Amino acid sequence: MGRNRAAVAAMVGGLMIAFGCPATVAQQYPARPVRLMVPFAPGGANDVVARIVAVRLSDALGQPVVVDNRGGAGGTIGADIVAKAPPDGHTLLIASMGLAVNAVLYSRLPYDTLKDLAPVTMVGEQPNIVVVHPSVPAKSMGELLALARSRPGQLGYGTGGIGSTSHLVTVLFLLMAKVDMLHVPYKGLGPAITDLLGGQVQLVVSNVSTALPHVKAGRLRLLAVTTRKRFPLFPETPTVDESGVPGYESSGWYGMLATAGTSKPVLDTLNRETTKILASAAVKEQFGAQGLEPVPTSPAAFGTVLRSDIEKWRKVIQAAGIRAE
Repeated sequence: MGRNRAAVAAMVGGLMIAFGCPATVAQQYPARPVRLMVPFAPGGANDVVARIVAVRLSDALGQPVVVDNRGGAGGTIGADIVAKAPPDGHTLLIASMGLAVNAVLYSRLPYDTLKDLAPVTMVGEQPNIVVVHPSVPAKSMGELLALARSRPGQLGYGTGGIGSTSHLVTVLFLLMAKVDMLHVPYKGLGPAITDLLGGQVQLVVSNVSTALPHVKAGRLRLLAVTTRKRFPLFPETPTVDESGVPGYESSGWYGMLATAGTSKPVLDTLNRETTKILASAAVKEQFGAQGLEPVPTSPAAFGTVLRSDIEKWRKVIQAAGIRAE
Protein backbone atom coordinates (compact mmCIF):
# COMPACT_ATOMS: atom_id res chain seq x y z
CA MET A 1 0.00 0.00 0.00
CA GLY A 2 2.83 2.38 0.90
CA ARG A 3 4.54 1.67 -2.41
CA ASN A 4 1.31 2.44 -4.30
CA ARG A 5 0.91 5.75 -2.51
CA ALA A 6 4.49 6.67 -3.26
CA ALA A 7 4.02 5.77 -6.91
CA VAL A 8 0.84 7.86 -7.15
CA ALA A 9 2.50 10.81 -5.43
CA ALA A 10 5.46 10.59 -7.80
CA MET A 11 3.16 10.44 -10.81
CA VAL A 12 1.11 13.47 -9.63
CA GLY A 13 4.31 15.37 -8.95
CA GLY A 14 5.57 14.58 -12.43
CA LEU A 15 2.35 15.77 -14.00
CA MET A 16 2.47 19.01 -12.01
CA ILE A 17 5.96 19.67 -13.29
CA ALA A 18 5.11 18.69 -16.84
CA PHE A 19 1.95 20.74 -17.11
CA GLY A 20 2.81 23.56 -14.76
CA CYS A 21 1.01 23.66 -11.44
CA PRO A 22 -0.35 27.22 -11.03
CA ALA A 23 1.15 27.59 -7.57
CA THR A 24 4.55 26.38 -8.81
CA VAL A 25 4.45 28.71 -11.82
CA ALA A 26 3.66 31.69 -9.62
CA GLN A 27 6.41 30.81 -7.14
CA GLN A 28 9.02 30.43 -9.89
CA TYR A 29 8.13 33.68 -11.68
CA PRO A 30 10.17 35.55 -12.67
CA ALA A 31 13.07 33.21 -13.28
CA ARG A 32 15.22 35.84 -15.00
CA PRO A 33 15.20 39.58 -15.82
CA VAL A 34 11.96 40.95 -17.25
CA ARG A 35 11.99 43.08 -20.40
CA LEU A 36 9.51 45.97 -20.36
CA MET A 37 8.96 47.00 -23.97
CA VAL A 38 8.28 50.65 -24.83
CA PRO A 39 7.25 50.91 -28.51
CA PHE A 40 8.59 54.47 -28.84
CA ALA A 41 11.87 56.31 -28.51
CA PRO A 42 13.11 57.38 -25.05
CA GLY A 43 11.79 60.60 -23.57
CA GLY A 44 8.08 60.51 -24.35
CA ALA A 45 5.22 60.01 -21.89
CA ASN A 46 5.07 56.28 -22.67
CA ASP A 47 8.75 55.97 -21.76
CA VAL A 48 8.36 58.03 -18.56
CA VAL A 49 5.50 55.82 -17.35
CA ALA A 50 7.48 52.65 -18.06
CA ARG A 51 10.56 53.84 -16.18
CA ILE A 52 8.60 54.92 -13.10
CA VAL A 53 6.95 51.50 -12.93
CA ALA A 54 10.05 49.46 -13.86
CA VAL A 55 12.17 50.64 -10.93
CA ARG A 56 9.59 49.55 -8.37
CA LEU A 57 8.54 46.41 -10.21
CA SER A 58 12.16 45.24 -10.08
CA ASP A 59 12.04 45.42 -6.29
CA ALA A 60 8.64 43.72 -6.11
CA LEU A 61 9.59 40.81 -8.39
CA GLY A 62 13.14 40.34 -7.17
CA GLN A 63 14.52 40.47 -10.72
CA PRO A 64 15.70 43.41 -12.86
CA VAL A 65 12.95 44.93 -15.01
CA VAL A 66 14.74 46.45 -17.99
CA VAL A 67 13.08 49.09 -20.19
CA ASP A 68 13.63 48.32 -23.87
CA ASN A 69 12.76 51.12 -26.32
CA ARG A 70 11.82 49.79 -29.77
CA GLY A 71 10.27 52.68 -31.68
CA GLY A 72 8.97 52.69 -35.23
CA ALA A 73 5.84 52.21 -37.33
CA GLY A 74 3.62 54.05 -34.87
CA GLY A 75 4.40 51.66 -32.03
CA THR A 76 3.69 48.44 -33.94
CA ILE A 77 7.29 47.16 -33.92
CA GLY A 78 7.53 47.02 -30.14
CA ALA A 79 4.03 45.56 -29.81
CA ASP A 80 4.90 42.84 -32.32
CA ILE A 81 7.95 41.79 -30.31
CA VAL A 82 5.77 41.21 -27.25
CA ALA A 83 3.04 39.51 -29.28
CA LYS A 84 5.57 36.97 -30.58
CA ALA A 85 7.53 36.47 -27.34
CA PRO A 86 7.31 33.26 -25.27
CA PRO A 87 4.16 33.49 -23.11
CA ASP A 88 6.00 33.38 -19.80
CA GLY A 89 5.66 36.95 -18.52
CA HIS A 90 9.30 37.85 -19.10
CA THR A 91 8.51 40.21 -21.99
CA LEU A 92 5.91 42.88 -21.23
CA LEU A 93 4.54 45.91 -23.07
CA ILE A 94 3.72 49.38 -21.80
CA ALA A 95 1.33 50.62 -24.47
CA SER A 96 -0.60 53.80 -25.02
CA MET A 97 -4.02 54.43 -26.55
CA GLY A 98 -2.23 54.17 -29.90
CA LEU A 99 -2.38 50.39 -29.51
CA ALA A 100 -6.16 50.58 -30.02
CA VAL A 101 -5.82 53.09 -32.85
CA ASN A 102 -3.29 50.95 -34.72
CA ALA A 103 -5.66 47.98 -34.61
CA VAL A 104 -7.91 49.76 -37.12
CA LEU A 105 -5.57 52.29 -38.73
CA TYR A 106 -3.29 49.68 -40.30
CA SER A 107 -4.92 47.23 -42.70
CA ARG A 108 -2.17 44.65 -42.13
CA LEU A 109 -0.59 44.34 -38.71
CA PRO A 110 1.94 41.57 -38.02
CA TYR A 111 -0.08 40.65 -34.92
CA ASP A 112 -3.70 40.55 -33.75
CA THR A 113 -4.14 43.10 -30.96
CA LEU A 114 -6.91 41.23 -29.15
CA LYS A 115 -5.71 37.68 -29.77
CA ASP A 116 -1.93 37.99 -29.39
CA LEU A 117 -1.69 40.27 -26.36
CA ALA A 118 -2.99 39.70 -22.82
CA PRO A 119 -4.06 42.74 -20.76
CA VAL A 120 -2.48 42.98 -17.29
CA THR A 121 -3.71 46.34 -16.01
CA MET A 122 -4.24 49.91 -17.01
CA VAL A 123 -1.44 51.97 -15.53
CA GLY A 124 -2.37 55.61 -15.94
CA GLU A 125 -4.64 58.10 -17.59
CA GLN A 126 -3.68 61.47 -18.99
CA PRO A 127 -5.98 64.09 -20.46
CA ASN A 128 -5.27 65.83 -23.67
CA ILE A 129 -5.45 69.59 -23.51
CA VAL A 130 -6.62 72.09 -26.10
CA VAL A 131 -3.98 74.81 -26.45
CA VAL A 132 -3.82 77.79 -28.80
CA HIS A 133 -1.26 80.42 -29.71
CA PRO A 134 -1.77 83.61 -27.65
CA SER A 135 -2.51 85.56 -30.84
CA VAL A 136 -5.72 83.56 -31.43
CA PRO A 137 -8.63 85.83 -30.45
CA ALA A 138 -10.35 83.18 -28.35
CA LYS A 139 -10.07 82.87 -24.59
CA SER A 140 -12.57 80.04 -24.20
CA MET A 141 -13.73 77.00 -26.13
CA GLY A 142 -16.98 78.79 -26.92
CA GLU A 143 -15.08 81.66 -28.51
CA LEU A 144 -12.83 79.24 -30.40
CA LEU A 145 -15.83 77.39 -31.85
CA ALA A 146 -17.43 80.68 -32.90
CA LEU A 147 -14.19 81.79 -34.54
CA ALA A 148 -13.77 78.50 -36.41
CA ARG A 149 -17.33 78.64 -37.70
CA SER A 150 -16.83 82.19 -38.94
CA ARG A 151 -13.64 81.18 -40.76
CA PRO A 152 -14.19 77.60 -42.00
CA GLY A 153 -11.01 75.81 -43.08
CA GLN A 154 -8.78 78.76 -42.17
CA LEU A 155 -7.59 77.94 -38.67
CA GLY A 156 -4.71 75.48 -38.80
CA TYR A 157 -4.33 72.66 -36.28
CA GLY A 158 -1.09 70.78 -35.84
CA THR A 159 -0.77 67.06 -35.09
CA GLY A 160 1.93 64.45 -34.69
CA GLY A 161 1.11 63.08 -38.14
CA ILE A 162 -1.70 61.45 -40.09
CA GLY A 163 -3.29 58.77 -37.94
CA SER A 164 -1.44 59.83 -34.79
CA THR A 165 -3.29 60.03 -31.50
CA SER A 166 -3.22 63.83 -31.60
CA HIS A 167 -4.72 63.73 -35.11
CA LEU A 168 -7.56 61.38 -34.16
CA VAL A 169 -8.57 63.16 -30.96
CA THR A 170 -8.70 66.44 -32.91
CA VAL A 171 -10.73 64.88 -35.74
CA LEU A 172 -13.19 63.52 -33.17
CA PHE A 173 -13.49 67.02 -31.70
CA LEU A 174 -14.07 68.60 -35.12
CA LEU A 175 -16.64 65.98 -36.10
CA MET A 176 -18.61 66.37 -32.88
CA ALA A 177 -18.35 70.19 -32.89
CA LYS A 178 -19.24 70.34 -36.60
CA VAL A 179 -16.43 72.76 -37.41
CA ASP A 180 -13.85 72.73 -40.21
CA MET A 181 -10.16 73.46 -39.65
CA LEU A 182 -7.02 72.93 -41.73
CA HIS A 183 -4.93 69.87 -40.80
CA VAL A 184 -1.16 70.44 -40.69
CA PRO A 185 0.59 67.11 -39.93
CA TYR A 186 4.10 66.93 -38.49
CA LYS A 187 6.57 64.13 -37.81
CA GLY A 188 5.74 64.02 -34.12
CA LEU A 189 3.88 66.12 -31.60
CA GLY A 190 7.02 67.99 -30.55
CA PRO A 191 7.46 69.71 -33.94
CA ALA A 192 3.74 70.55 -33.97
CA ILE A 193 4.06 72.31 -30.61
CA THR A 194 7.17 74.13 -31.88
CA ASP A 195 5.22 75.56 -34.82
CA LEU A 196 2.30 76.41 -32.55
CA LEU A 197 4.71 78.43 -30.40
CA GLY A 198 5.83 80.21 -33.55
CA GLY A 199 2.28 80.92 -34.69
CA GLN A 200 2.49 78.79 -37.85
CA VAL A 201 -0.59 76.88 -36.65
CA GLN A 202 -3.26 78.14 -34.31
CA LEU A 203 -4.28 75.07 -32.29
CA VAL A 204 -3.01 71.70 -31.04
CA VAL A 205 -4.77 69.07 -28.98
CA SER A 206 -1.76 67.82 -27.05
CA ASN A 207 -0.96 65.42 -24.26
CA VAL A 208 -0.23 67.21 -21.02
CA SER A 209 3.47 66.30 -20.83
CA THR A 210 4.38 67.99 -24.10
CA ALA A 211 2.42 71.23 -23.73
CA LEU A 212 2.37 71.86 -19.96
CA PRO A 213 5.74 73.67 -19.67
CA HIS A 214 4.65 76.17 -22.34
CA VAL A 215 1.27 76.70 -20.68
CA LYS A 216 2.96 77.40 -17.35
CA ALA A 217 5.34 79.86 -19.05
CA GLY A 218 2.44 81.70 -20.71
CA ARG A 219 3.60 80.85 -24.21
CA LEU A 220 0.42 78.89 -24.94
CA ARG A 221 -3.16 79.44 -23.82
CA LEU A 222 -5.02 76.51 -22.28
CA LEU A 223 -8.70 76.40 -23.25
CA ALA A 224 -9.99 72.99 -22.15
CA VAL A 225 -9.19 69.46 -21.01
CA THR A 226 -10.54 66.42 -22.82
CA THR A 227 -11.48 64.25 -19.85
CA ARG A 228 -15.15 63.65 -19.01
CA LYS A 229 -14.65 65.38 -15.65
CA ARG A 230 -12.35 68.26 -14.77
CA PHE A 231 -8.79 67.12 -14.24
CA PRO A 232 -7.17 67.60 -10.80
CA LEU A 233 -4.10 69.28 -12.29
CA PHE A 234 -6.32 71.98 -13.88
CA PRO A 235 -9.33 72.32 -11.56
CA GLU A 236 -10.34 75.70 -12.98
CA THR A 237 -10.14 74.60 -16.63
CA PRO A 238 -13.42 73.40 -18.15
CA THR A 239 -13.78 70.21 -20.14
CA VAL A 240 -14.56 70.19 -23.85
CA ASP A 241 -17.79 68.43 -22.92
CA GLU A 242 -18.99 71.35 -20.79
CA SER A 243 -17.68 73.94 -23.27
CA GLY A 244 -20.02 73.34 -26.18
CA VAL A 245 -19.25 69.80 -27.39
CA PRO A 246 -21.44 67.50 -25.25
CA GLY A 247 -20.21 63.93 -24.92
CA TYR A 248 -16.66 64.61 -26.10
CA GLU A 249 -13.99 62.64 -24.23
CA SER A 250 -10.58 61.49 -25.40
CA SER A 251 -8.38 60.70 -22.44
CA GLY A 252 -5.08 59.09 -23.25
CA TRP A 253 -4.18 55.96 -21.32
CA TYR A 254 -1.19 53.73 -20.68
CA GLY A 255 -1.43 50.06 -19.86
CA MET A 256 0.61 46.91 -19.32
CA LEU A 257 0.18 43.82 -21.49
CA ALA A 258 1.84 40.43 -21.73
CA THR A 259 1.98 37.84 -24.49
CA ALA A 260 -1.27 35.95 -25.00
CA GLY A 261 -1.11 32.52 -23.41
CA THR A 262 0.74 33.75 -20.32
CA SER A 263 -0.57 31.79 -17.34
CA LYS A 264 -3.16 33.29 -15.04
CA PRO A 265 -0.92 33.03 -11.95
CA VAL A 266 1.75 35.10 -13.68
CA LEU A 267 -0.78 37.67 -14.89
CA ASP A 268 -2.24 37.83 -11.39
CA THR A 269 1.22 38.38 -9.90
CA LEU A 270 1.95 41.21 -12.32
CA ASN A 271 -1.45 42.78 -11.75
CA ARG A 272 -1.16 42.56 -7.96
CA GLU A 273 2.35 44.02 -7.76
CA THR A 274 1.69 46.78 -10.30
CA THR A 275 -1.50 47.76 -8.49
CA LYS A 276 0.47 48.13 -5.25
CA ILE A 277 3.03 50.28 -7.04
CA LEU A 278 0.37 52.58 -8.50
CA ALA A 279 -1.23 53.02 -5.07
CA SER A 280 1.98 54.32 -3.50
CA ALA A 281 2.26 57.99 -2.61
CA ALA A 282 5.61 58.31 -4.38
CA VAL A 283 4.24 57.09 -7.71
CA LYS A 284 1.13 59.26 -7.41
CA GLU A 285 3.43 62.24 -6.93
CA GLN A 286 5.63 61.32 -9.89
CA PHE A 287 2.63 60.71 -12.11
CA GLY A 288 1.01 63.95 -11.01
CA ALA A 289 4.08 65.93 -12.05
CA GLN A 290 3.53 64.57 -15.58
CA GLY A 291 -0.21 65.29 -15.59
CA LEU A 292 -0.93 61.59 -15.12
CA GLU A 293 -3.32 59.83 -12.78
CA PRO A 294 -2.71 56.20 -11.71
CA VAL A 295 -5.62 54.02 -12.85
CA PRO A 296 -5.03 50.37 -11.90
CA THR A 297 -7.63 47.89 -13.12
CA SER A 298 -8.21 44.17 -13.38
CA PRO A 299 -7.01 42.46 -16.57
CA ALA A 300 -10.64 42.02 -17.63
CA ALA A 301 -11.47 45.70 -17.11
CA PHE A 302 -8.44 46.77 -19.14
CA GLY A 303 -9.47 44.36 -21.89
CA THR A 304 -12.89 46.01 -21.97
CA VAL A 305 -11.29 49.46 -22.34
CA LEU A 306 -9.07 48.20 -25.17
CA ARG A 307 -11.97 46.65 -27.10
CA SER A 308 -14.15 49.73 -26.56
CA ASP A 309 -11.43 52.09 -27.81
CA ILE A 310 -10.81 49.98 -30.90
CA GLU A 311 -14.45 50.38 -31.88
CA LYS A 312 -14.49 54.07 -30.94
CA TRP A 313 -11.53 54.92 -33.14
CA ARG A 314 -12.72 52.63 -35.92
CA LYS A 315 -15.76 54.90 -36.32
CA VAL A 316 -13.65 58.06 -36.32
CA ILE A 317 -11.14 56.69 -38.84
CA GLN A 318 -13.91 55.52 -41.18
CA ALA A 319 -15.92 58.75 -40.85
CA ALA A 320 -12.89 60.90 -41.65
CA GLY A 321 -11.43 58.55 -44.29
CA ILE A 322 -8.05 58.47 -42.52
CA ARG A 323 -5.39 56.13 -43.90
CA ALA A 324 -1.96 55.37 -42.53
CA GLU A 325 0.91 56.72 -44.59
